[in-house]
Amino acid sequence: MNRRGFIQQAAIAGSWAAVGSTVASCATAAKGYADKHFQINMGYYRIPKLRLSMDRIVRETVGLRPFRAIGPRLESERLGNKTLVHNYGHGGSGWSLSWGSGMLARDEVMKTGVKQVAVLGAGTIGLTTARLLQDKGVEVTIYAKDVAPNITSSLATGTWSPSSRVCDPQKATPEFKAWWEKATALSFRAFQFQLGLNDIISWVDEYNVFNEAPSERPNSEIFADLPGMVPERIMLSKKEHPFKADYVSRRSNVMINIPTYLHKHMTDFLLFGGKVKIHEIKKLEDIDALPEKCVVNCMGLGAKAIFNDDHLTPVSGQLSCLIPQPEVTYKLNTKGASIISRKDGIYLGGNGIVGNWDTTPSREQTEKVVGILQKLMEDMRS
Repeated sequence: MNRRGFIQQAAIAGSWAAVGSTVASCATAAKGYADKHFQINMGYYRIPKLRLSMDRIVRETVGLRPFRAIGPRLESERLGNKTLVHNYGHGGSGWSLSWGSGMLARDEVMKTGVKQVAVLGAGTIGLTTARLLQDKGVEVTIYAKDVAPNITSSLATGTWSPSSRVCDPQKATPEFKAWWEKATALSFRAFQFQLGLNDIISWVDEYNVFNEAPSERPNSEIFADLPGMVPERIMLSKKEHPFKADYVSRRSNVMINIPTYLHKHMTDFLLFGGKVKIHEIKKLEDIDALPEKCVVNCMGLGAKAIFNDDHLTPVSGQLSCLIPQPEVTYKLNTKGASIISRKDGIYLGGNGIVGNWDTTPSREQTEKVVGILQKLMEDMRS
């Protein structure tokens, strides 16, 4: 064999050896991994660690959820010569139920035959209801004390959670359960049609990470996830996640990027001829003075004093905003803390205080949440 032939054969043999080594390596790496979507060389989904420190917290806020023990109020009544349609009190489910609840409120409005309607409130419930009315050819004016970002809806997490504090489970009637299921189904369908619109809606991985088996929430049996929506939660083995915890699960969930979402739908509302008037409603006489003959009340907690609603109470929740990390796109829940990754920041939460009207952020609460998550991140396998 001449020198050139020897080199060519050696090169071919070396190539086949490399291929064989790669195949064997991949086979070894893939062995034992039940989920074909796993990153083969890592053994589990890539879950980037947060860079956590108090100096990376750029904003702290406290939002007030409008919770009604008997559930959201959606009904019509007469106020003098006006028809008043109530659509408020969704607790921690306002974002999730906004489209379905808005459609059911719209049905009440359409029964009146009125073509000029006032909507009270510019939060997610008010804005969604206004857009839905426009789709039926109704002229809408929004009357609000403030608009985004100076509204309660801007201080939410933006997670698909249609059963979050939607009512007291002990007071849930079969009629309310049926209403909730209908509003949930309508909302979920509406959100899916918004996927791909500048990332205002997206699907993300959501992890539950606990050292002890998490107990069922009181309303989990009454308001279980409806079939055909978010995938079921899957328990993961130690090989399938990097956390130092005994009970870890994963599912896909819907995330709402609140700033871009509110901006898009307010812009659409104005483009369709809607009007916004900064006008605070303080008493029933202020509503009676409005020129529209049909008014949709989407005021949230603002409705408590005006309509003497004893069922309505605030549930405060503090969020601390961490500087964004483009590689962090997941949501995570653990004991005493949570992570919600959005385009505008990574939000850390973990508390809810019933009956608290104070919107002053607590630095101590932020330090507590940061400490819990720092320990979780330190214990993660690289």
